[in-house]
Amino acid sequence: MQAKDLMTPDVECVSPDTTLPKIARIMKSKDIGFVPVCDNDRLIGVVTDRDIVLRGIADGRGIENSTARDVMTDELCWCYDDQTGDEIAEYMADHEVRRVVILDRQKRLTGVISIGDLAKRGEQAKAGEAIGDIADAPPANAA
Repeated sequence: MQAKDLMTPDVECVSPDTTLPKIARIMKSKDIGFVPVCDNDRLIGVVTDRDIVLRGIADGRGIENSTARDVMTDELCWCYDDQTGDEIAEYMADHEVRRVVILDRQKRLTGVISIGDLAKRGEQAKAGEAIGDIADAPPANAA
């Protein structure tokens, strides 16, 4: 199966100036932990629930006035919508991530694939392998 068949297509983007409380409310209402950040029609980053906690709260920022731009991850992990589930799972394992944004060939955001999406849509073996590879990877801050 291709990414376009596996992905969650209805992805809500936020602008770089969206406040963290608003992003948290979006995450809560949609039961997600990952929101793409777009400037005009271009993907420039993502905010995860972990970003809010570690770069927002733990760093002592004033949460009410902090924005996506303040805490977002701008090193993006992405794949194309015509790549296969196997390719996506391998990419996720290689990059030690549990989600990737999906772009069309014009590099426009079309969706998101999580490990759960792979597992739910018939790619359980690949999802399991990717999780195993991610779990076996040394921590990013390991010496």
